[in-house]
Amino acid sequence: MSDLILFWHRRDLRLSDNIGLAAAQQQTKKVVGVFCLDPDILERDDVAPARVTYMIGSLQSLKERYNQVGSQLLILQANPTQAIPALATALNAKAVFWNWDVEPYAKERDRTVMIALKEKGIQVHNNWDQLLHPPEDIRTGSNQPYTVYTPFWRNWSSKPKAQPVETLTDVEGLTQQEKETAQQAGTVELPTAKELGFAWDNELVTAPGETAAQEKLEEFCRHAITEYKEQRNFPGVHGTSQLSAALKFGVIGVRTVWAATLAALEDSRSDETEASIKAWQQELAWREFYQHAMYNFPELAEGAFRKTLKNFPYDNNPEYFQAWCEGRTGYPIVDAAMRQMKEIGWMHNRCRMIVASFLTKDLLIDPRLGEKYFMQNLYDGDLSANNGGWQWSASSGMDPKPVRIFNPASQAKKFDPEGEYIREWLPELRSVDTEHLLSGDIPPMERYALDYPAPIVDHNKQQRQFKERYQQQKALSN
Repeated sequence: MSDLILFWHRRDLRLSDNIGLAAAQQQTKKVVGVFCLDPDILERDDVAPARVTYMIGSLQSLKERYNQVGSQLLILQANPTQAIPALATALNAKAVFWNWDVEPYAKERDRTVMIALKEKGIQVHNNWDQLLHPPEDIRTGSNQPYTVYTPFWRNWSSKPKAQPVETLTDVEGLTQQEKETAQQAGTVELPTAKELGFAWDNELVTAPGETAAQEKLEEFCRHAITEYKEQRNFPGVHGTSQLSAALKFGVIGVRTVWAATLAALEDSRSDETEASIKAWQQELAWREFYQHAMYNFPELAEGAFRKTLKNFPYDNNPEYFQAWCEGRTGYPIVDAAMRQMKEIGWMHNRCRMIVASFLTKDLLIDPRLGEKYFMQNLYDGDLSANNGGWQWSASSGMDPKPVRIFNPASQAKKFDPEGEYIREWLPELRSVDTEHLLSGDIPPMERYALDYPAPIVDHNKQQRQFKERYQQQKALSN
């Protein structure tokens, strides 16, 4: 009779190219999955209904995949620091395997679970899976973590990348008696998102689950990746991979994704195509840069990295913040992006930068408020990527060019020149002349007739004010 190994899924909701799962299968024929619905995560005030819906859909898919290979995915709904050791003990598991995470909460939780399991004589095995290179592997010459992307990229890109690992196949699951024991130890049926209190009735940008993510990757590598460098900045064009949620929940392995980019490079027939594929590879490196940063500098989760911005005197006008959230700022490109996020739980990356710059540099509002609002709405919301993006936009993070300010009108003219994106998400403005639509300088009578607000602030004036305050803070912090 084979020893039982429990595999604790978290950000790796798949059977293919899963390093920890492949390692478990090498040790025993009897591998059973477990996922814990953690109230300490689900009861936070920054959880998006769309994100929980995607996660539950991916868990349903994972359950089916386990059934297909002869095993089960067990579901717990309790604090994992007690529930995982209790389940492993009840089932007399030889070991619990899982893959590491970079986030501060996860690191502390894992340490507690590890201690509890070892006290019960249950083995623990951990691996890095969600990154192509673990944080300890990418260091400066003086063995320090990187705080600037470009040298990080040079080091990261010079290192060989691992191949995808074997898919879990043909394993044993629990006996009927063990299933009953598991139920007594707290396993439950997988609830719906609505049963957990999260209502999301719109379609998801990407269907949940391993198969859908693989199809999305293949489609992207057949078409959009070849023009990615040119098309990625235009929000009205489907020029991005839309794999962010799949990577956040690990429904696709990052080694699988990297291997697909290498295959696309081999098929490339022009310098332009090759440059586009490499541009997307750099985005994968940005993802890892922000995850390494969160791992090495957990204080990023609490606020600014740069000293100059740690105590910045933001105005934090609640009416301005509400207008920004609702897409009623009077700046069409900003409002279109905010409406897009509200309606589909996703926003184009160029627009994420525009609206974040606008909140912090035009409205003079603390980026942490915007960062949290994004997490409350994005189906791909990820602490490291979201925090990194907001700190970059707010000039508070790891960026050699600290004062970067986006002009909404010039961004709209450059990246939505025909106003197609704005018209899609602000249908009330479809009849507005394109020049007025992009500049935001809509005649007052027309605004009134369309029930669209006047700009709540003057961009040039607010930009000057931000720069003045920045210089004052810089002088104080030196």
